[in-house]
Amino acid sequence: MTDDSSATTRSSGGGQRRELTAQLTVPEMDCPSCAGKVDKSLQRVDGIVDTTLQPTTGTASVTYDPDRASEADVVAAIEGAGYEVVGGRDGDDETNESEPGSGGVDVAPPSEVWTSPRAKKTWLGAVFVTLGLFVEFLLTGGNVAVASVLEYPLHVADLLFLGATAVSGVPVVRSGYYSAKNRSLDIDLLMGTAIIAATGIGYFVEAATLAVLFSVAELLEDYAMDRARDSLRELMELSPDEATVVRDGEEVTVDADDVAVGETVVVRPGDKIPLDGTVREGESAVDESPITGESVPVDKSTGDEVYAGAINEDGYLEVEVTSTAGDSTLSRIIEMVQGAQAEQTETEQFVDRFAGYYTPVVVVFAILTAAVPPLVIGDPVTAGVAGYELAFAGDWGTWFVRGLTLLVIACPCAFVISTPVSVVSGVTSAAKNGVLIKGGNYLEAMGEVDAVAIDKTGTLTKGELAVTDVVPVGETDEVTLLRRAAGLERRSEHPIAAAILARAEEAGASEVPEPTGFESLTGKGIRGEIDGETYYVGKPALFEELGFDLSRARSSDPRSDGGAVPEGEIGTADRALAGDTLATLEREGKTVVLVGTATELLGAIAIADEVRPASRRAVERLHELGVKRVVMLTGDNEGTARAIAEQVGVDEYRAELLPDEKVAAVEELQAADGEVAMVGDGINDAPALATAEVGIAMGAAGTDTALETADIALMGDDVGKLPYLYELSHTANGVIRQNVWASLAVKALLALGVPLGLVSVALAVVVGDMGMSLGVTGNAMRLANVHPELSADPESGGGGR
Repeated sequence: MTDDSSATTRSSGGGQRRELTAQLTVPEMDCPSCAGKVDKSLQRVDGIVDTTLQPTTGTASVTYDPDRASEADVVAAIEGAGYEVVGGRDGDDETNESEPGSGGVDVAPPSEVWTSPRAKKTWLGAVFVTLGLFVEFLLTGGNVAVASVLEYPLHVADLLFLGATAVSGVPVVRSGYYSAKNRSLDIDLLMGTAIIAATGIGYFVEAATLAVLFSVAELLEDYAMDRARDSLRELMELSPDEATVVRDGEEVTVDADDVAVGETVVVRPGDKIPLDGTVREGESAVDESPITGESVPVDKSTGDEVYAGAINEDGYLEVEVTSTAGDSTLSRIIEMVQGAQAEQTETEQFVDRFAGYYTPVVVVFAILTAAVPPLVIGDPVTAGVAGYELAFAGDWGTWFVRGLTLLVIACPCAFVISTPVSVVSGVTSAAKNGVLIKGGNYLEAMGEVDAVAIDKTGTLTKGELAVTDVVPVGETDEVTLLRRAAGLERRSEHPIAAAILARAEEAGASEVPEPTGFESLTGKGIRGEIDGETYYVGKPALFEELGFDLSRARSSDPRSDGGAVPEGEIGTADRALAGDTLATLEREGKTVVLVGTATELLGAIAIADEVRPASRRAVERLHELGVKRVVMLTGDNEGTARAIAEQVGVDEYRAELLPDEKVAAVEELQAADGEVAMVGDGINDAPALATAEVGIAMGAAGTDTALETADIALMGDDVGKLPYLYELSHTANGVIRQNVWASLAVKALLALGVPLGLVSVALAVVVGDMGMSLGVTGNAMRLANVHPELSADPESGGGGR
């Protein structure tokens, strides 16, 4: 791993001050208490401006004033807290300043946990302890005195225990020294103190057992954290390090970081696309699951956008690069996932506050346990508790060991790491499935929402108008109807025009003369001359103004149910549209456009924004998972909104809303139901997204605004990911609660059992520290098993994996 220093300039009073930011890798900084120790050490360095410490990634970002400090000072401060910095460069060296957009994406390298120097010392200490126990309890005849210290005899077993304490305990004591130096009351200080104290009064078995078991616990915790970091490393490995670039007519392989915007990269079948870009030549199916989570490959051809990390399935592509390696969509996703731990969740804040009180209180309790009973209890006292005969002796040795055991229990590690590892597991799991969660606080908040507000266009629907029905009148056929409509619409820029032209082209009716005398009738339609005759294309209201009687066809009159309408009540030109034809189309949420002249109606064309096939199942699934209310918010008209609402099964809808009215609607939902999540496109719905407790942007891949403004981004256009997001968040909240309360419960039970003599030092370490730390980490890893349902939307690419 290499570390980067990037230069920034900030104002200071009336001038400008240059600052450098060192991106450092600190693998052993793997818990909040470790980060706290490092932070205290850094704060004593003059010139440090800002620090961002991320124990779940093992990285530190330190901004400093180069006129008062150097990166060497920063590294020295971190190492002064007892943690090794991997790599490292002097931030004052101008050649080491990273270019904007490069670097910044980092995670500690994989650890050789079981073969590290610490591990070797632990295994050697374990051998000494085993031999010592063997000699003391089985080969008692060989356990002879071989030396003495201050007239205290040392036997063979004692020397073995001292050897185990020295080999396995020195790293613990060393860490405890750094904790004391930085005034940090953490487990290293507690364990170091306990080992020294036990050794000092001749409790060699307890000291050796504590040193070895705690070292084993530390190794297991390192392994568990390394597993948690694996998910981040997997994200980083999605983007290839090299790219094949066409330069001076030749293909050359270079580092992806060295490819500039505008260059052309070659991507062959099976290769990963190295950088974001636009296809300039070739066709292929591309697996975009690393970005969008959609497992079905997407066909790409000239002009289509592709993303770094996507896999080219079977074709040859030449891609024009549109962003540097450090600024690609995948890089931004990784950076945001890494930064998701920066803002603490409410649970994390509670745990940190609790730990601040818990540890000192238990330490005081441990001191009192070791000192008070021997002074108060004279002769041994026997009592029966829950079927056990408990002896309360007044000797100092017994109560010292129990106080020592409480020191072990005073460590809050298990419940302090319970929330961060759950957040990392949940956020990275979501990212692999195409859902970008910007922070643990949003992961937690999403699992608590009571109502979901969803924008219609582009979210529940595809956001693309298409012709759904072509209804000719009388002798007019479908091709003639489309040809006349397309003739006029080719001069219009309205989205409806594009839909009609596309359908006309499909039907082979796009070849028509250019219209003359074209005129847009604002809010009604258009008119123009074709072959010397004036044609109209527009709303039914336009043709009613021309004298056509369409009221019966669109009214709620019982006779408009498809039955016959009495002669004379409707003109012969529009008789074919009698009955409920228009009413049916409008009830289905379609926009109806009529085509004709001032005297003859040629027919009707219905246009609609198609509902995504996954929308109805998504709404159903949200209800199944416990969301109280799903509400559709749209600026579209009442009829269309009603039709779409019925199709997708939302609880209610609000139509014809302006952006500020959507904000008001979200506020009403908050007042009525509680916490609200708003789903939109991240741009038009920005005010409503900001108002809701959680703002979710859909189809955010490649959209900078959505990535930056939303709290959560669904990278693909699959609304089916919404239930997955809620389920993951809800499950994550459950896991966090389980971890926190299980840790506290186990600690409490152990603490209660210590004064009664039911809990040994070994049990406190194995269960209270090592066991619970592994337990909460393993429980957090369960979040990787939450997967989205396979989408029914063929255009979404699947979505499940």
